[in-house]
Amino acid sequence: MPQQAQVLIKIIACGVCRTDLHIVDQELNAPKLPLILGHEIVGMVVKLGESVSDLKVGDLVGVPWLGYTCGKCKYCLRHQENLCENAKFTGYTLDGGYAEYTVAYARYCFPISAEYANASGAPLLCAGLIGYRSYSMLPSHAEHIGFYGFGAAAHILVQLANYQNKKVYAFTRAGDKAAQSFALQMGAVWAGSSEEQAPVKLDAAILFAAVGSLVPKALRDVDKGGTVICGGIHMSDIPSFPYSILWEERSIQSVANLTREDGQHFLALAAEAHIHTHTIPYNLEEANEALGALRKGKFEGAAVLVM
Repeated sequence: MPQQAQVLIKIIACGVCRTDLHIVDQELNAPKLPLILGHEIVGMVVKLGESVSDLKVGDLVGVPWLGYTCGKCKYCLRHQENLCENAKFTGYTLDGGYAEYTVAYARYCFPISAEYANASGAPLLCAGLIGYRSYSMLPSHAEHIGFYGFGAAAHILVQLANYQNKKVYAFTRAGDKAAQSFALQMGAVWAGSSEEQAPVKLDAAILFAAVGSLVPKALRDVDKGGTVICGGIHMSDIPSFPYSILWEERSIQSVANLTREDGQHFLALAAEAHIHTHTIPYNLEEANEALGALRKGKFEGAAVLVM
């Protein structure tokens, strides 16, 4: 049952995210145990905690990775709640959405429209939100943008880039023709192997793949003053690289979590741009199969558990 500041949510759908694999594989090694995974939750509020006043029973909400912040630490006080020293995370240090019901702190639930109150809305709550935070760190002048790894996040953000008249170049694993075809279908202007040189000098790049060796590759692909954004919560080690590929004011930036402001901005933009997601539905009892398929890259888009 919900505590004072929480709500009880009947889950409609929950996305299956690569971060869930990082937790299962103990690459993120400080989860609460026992733990219910899942942090891309779409559901309906069915019960309110005593102090909740900004939601009501029957509201449709999305629950993201960031599940709680203290509001008191130095990061919260300077509007960097994504770095909160006492943060809690859905499906990691709070129970998540691989279930029929969950509880969540009301202040960290995003109202969503009926359009996204189904499986199609679930990937927006992490792939979309973390992808958007990564995307929002690009310089406003960036027109030619490289996406390294083309999965759940990239297939959402390429639609936003197209809406804003930017050009996306998709880099996938060598030989992954299916992912390259999917990228072109979703609006990329070029798709090829991450081993290939970019066809143009890029203004910026986002790494969605958790592969550290792509950092120096992206640095070589971006133009002078270019930015490389590392969009994942976990990445394999970055190999050493010559200073020459960082020189000329290129930069590397990591992304941590999200803020509620990110969520409000992105969900409004998603509706405005008519962003749609490509989802592969699984039943709740098929969660392990969905994680296994994600690990092996067996699908394009995003896997979603549908309750």
